[in-house]
Amino acid sequence: MKPAGNEKKGVGKAIVFALFLAAMIGLFRFTPVREYISPDYLQRLVHSFGPWGPLAFVLLYAGGICLFLPATLFTGIGALLFGTLYGFLYNELGAMLGASLAFYIGRYLGRDFAAGLIGDRLKKYDDRIAANGFATVLYLRLIFFPFTPLNFGMGLTRVTFREYFFGTLFGIIAGGFVLTFFFATLAEVWRSGDWHQLMSWKAAFSLALFVGSFFIPKVIRKIKPESAV
Repeated sequence: MKPAGNEKKGVGKAIVFALFLAAMIGLFRFTPVREYISPDYLQRLVHSFGPWGPLAFVLLYAGGICLFLPATLFTGIGALLFGTLYGFLYNELGAMLGASLAFYIGRYLGRDFAAGLIGDRLKKYDDRIAANGFATVLYLRLIFFPFTPLNFGMGLTRVTFREYFFGTLFGIIAGGFVLTFFFATLAEVWRSGDWHQLMSWKAAFSLALFVGSFFIPKVIRKIKPESAV
């Protein structure tokens, strides 16, 4: 039986966690802050840091993830600013840093309270997830489970950070590259003003990859390992 002090501490953290979530939702829905969350503004902000722009972008990406901003927004900006190769690298660094921070926020603020609420039936699922943490996280990433909710949600389970980290790392590589390549190709055409490039093999290939990425979840679901949730 858990001491009363630990239970109160868990409830206190859970209240802080709930207030944090509510504050983030309210901040970007009902305040002028949302006006600054636009591709044009974020691009200007990154450029303003000069040679430190890539680092600023990675930190902005990570912070945006923790503040419930869409990862696709930052992935597109990374592609526009840095092209396919460096854009993919900085996008992955930002996404992994943000995912890691969100996991620890969920783990520190919500895990104790969540563990206290878990009954025998839910405990079986928690144990199953923990026993196959890497496979579960990898599977959910590959089927494009909403990025930010999964970051915080996995922090509430018994999955270790190591399993979560590598499941996320390998699970987002393919989708991250496809999106970066697609957005970077469109950016090249836009900057050149030569719309005939849309008929080039590179544009066609990027479009094919982008469209094909929507079929990844269906394929993965058919070959889902028994160990995954």
